[in-house]
Amino acid sequence: MERKPYPSDLSDAQWVLIEPLITAWKQARVARSATGDPGACDLREVVNAIFYQNRTGCQWR
Repeated sequence: MERKPYPSDLSDAQWVLIEPLITAWKQARVARSATGDPGACDLREVVNAIFYQNRTGCQWR
């Protein structure tokens, strides 16, 4: 199921710029880990979540 994009989500052009940095960090992190498990998270979604949190804060009703 596709989720509806938020205004804070990265565009494809923005993702192309930062993807090599994020991927290199992830590979170095996996190489240092005890298990070598790369995990199952989509890194673009993780970055989008961080940007969303940064933009909106953590409001409570």
